[in-house]
Amino acid sequence: MADTKQFSTGKKIAAMAMLTALAFAADFFLRIPNIAGFLTYEPKDVVLTIGAFIFGPVAGLVMALLVCLLEMVTASSTGVIGLLMNFLASATFVGVASVIYYRKKTMLRAVIGLVAGSLSMIAVMLLWNYIMTPIYMGVPRQAVLEMFLPVLIPFNAIKAGLNSALVLLLYKAVVTALRKAKLVPTRESNDSTNKTTNTIIVIVVSAVAVATMLLVMLIFAGII
Repeated sequence: MADTKQFSTGKKIAAMAMLTALAFAADFFLRIPNIAGFLTYEPKDVVLTIGAFIFGPVAGLVMALLVCLLEMVTASSTGVIGLLMNFLASATFVGVASVIYYRKKTMLRAVIGLVAGSLSMIAVMLLWNYIMTPIYMGVPRQAVLEMFLPVLIPFNAIKAGLNSALVLLLYKAVVTALRKAKLVPTRESNDSTNKTTNTIIVIVVSAVAVATMLLVMLIFAGII
């Protein structure tokens, strides 16, 4: 996947700005609100993770913070608490996944990174929901604990799984588009029949996973 060594800082910043804008657009226009009454799904982490896979974990965290700030002053009505929760979720998923993948860019490490990022995000958000939800919603902590298994764990697991599948499905297309725009460096072609076959398999499996988890998400939201 993309190698950014010896690539101009200006083009890197331009690509990061484009991905940040795309992540915000995904957040603003593709969100599914009012899941279980107070949870919201938006696919911004897909774009942010792709950006972090290309440019590294620090770049991913910077883009995540910018998008969460923009979300706070536009689409969100939860203020600083919403900013904190959104950034923690994005930073954990994007950061963990990209740290594992960026050191050695292989498909296996991408999958491992996404799984680790998903599990880390679920754990972190359970902890912070336990801390912050009573403050935000005015409910006792016992009520939050009772939401863990029927609401919070399934929601975060589905969200992370859907985002992971979308990253695997869209990464190559996004990198190819950025290369054509000369915003990320090209790489030597070393494709083989085996790699092509693996890519096709990943795309098919990811597409099925996306369709399945999106359906479940819409059911949770009461849309269908």
